[in-house]
Amino acid sequence: MIGQVAYRLEIPPEMSLVHPVFHVSMLKKVVRDMALIVPVETIKVNEELTYEDISVAIIDGQVRKLRNKEIAYVKVLWRNQQVEEATWEAEEKMKKYPHLFE
Repeated sequence: MIGQVAYRLEIPPEMSLVHPVFHVSMLKKVVRDMALIVPVETIKVNEELTYEDISVAIIDGQVRKLRNKEIAYVKVLWRNQQVEEATWEAEEKMKKYPHLFE
């Protein structure tokens, strides 16, 4: 802990480009389930220190009604994440991944 809301983490040498200080909102409680550990080699980080998350499956869908229109949303399961971490995305945005809709 280096402040009231910041932590400095020990980062493995292969991730030396990642800044080691994080705000508490970015951290998660440690779960000792070895199946949840993602090997660093499976994530390809580019020069901007970002990576592309790959969608695996659509696990749910819903239509949200606004005042003048309806927007279709799908719940997307991403690679290296648990079902509880799936996110709601606009269906139109996910159309660029046609394999999900087959």
